[in-house]
Amino acid sequence: MDLGLENKVALIAGGSSGLGLATAKELAREGAHVAIGARDPDRLAKAQRSIEEVARGRVHATSIDITDTAAARRWIDGVAAEMGALHIVLVSGGSPPIGTAAQFEIDDYHAALRRILLPAVGIALAALPHLEAAGWGRLLFIASETASVPISPLALSGVTRAGLVRFAQALASEVGRRGTTVNVLAPGGVRTPPMERAAAKLAGDGDIEATLARMGHHSALGRLARPEEVAAVAVFLASERASFVTGQVHLIDGGASVTGPDLPHLTTAGKDTYA
Repeated sequence: MDLGLENKVALIAGGSSGLGLATAKELAREGAHVAIGARDPDRLAKAQRSIEEVARGRVHATSIDITDTAAARRWIDGVAAEMGALHIVLVSGGSPPIGTAAQFEIDDYHAALRRILLPAVGIALAALPHLEAAGWGRLLFIASETASVPISPLALSGVTRAGLVRFAQALASEVGRRGTTVNVLAPGGVRTPPMERAAAKLAGDGDIEATLARMGHHSALGRLARPEEVAAVAVFLASERASFVTGQVHLIDGGASVTGPDLPHLTTAGKDTYA
């Protein structure tokens, strides 16, 4: 299938690891020119090399803190100027701390908004003139399953991702007739470096692979997603083939949302046990 991405210019915020890097590599394989940005120079250089191994177009890497609005705008303008256009923008940010709604203070909510929501909004607004100048644009935000499904211990994630969804949907209705689509990806558990670090911490001296398996057991597929599985959806949404898809939240959770609550007592108790 020709996705129509040859010579398109893609900018990936948070492109040095995880889902951002996986998407950057898939776009590069499709012939897009790819610019990645992230804070850690060493990790960024390693990511650039891995993209260049599969790329058919140019690869550009910049050390950037996307919470710095002015710096992020300069980065976007510079990529568009150097590569001659900008067609695809994907924002793959971090995750706020885990905890329930009442566990946090108001400063924690402010910090989560500054870290997750506002950088994504700033990048979108800075990129929009370039996408419209190209006459063909794709804005993608990688969020979390909390953008679609409420999860009590992930309160800050839910608050920030809900705001991101409403921003994306409002923007989609505004820019669609000018050639740009806007979509949000809502992945469930994915085997990324942060997930592996969390598993190592939980496992202690135990079996990390067993811990990762437990993290993914609640999906209908019984496992965590691989980064490239989420990236495949992102690249399709970035493509010409997805030209009529906009303003949507795409839940990619391996069916976790349809398996029902995790109630081990219902599978281990006898038939006369009542819920």
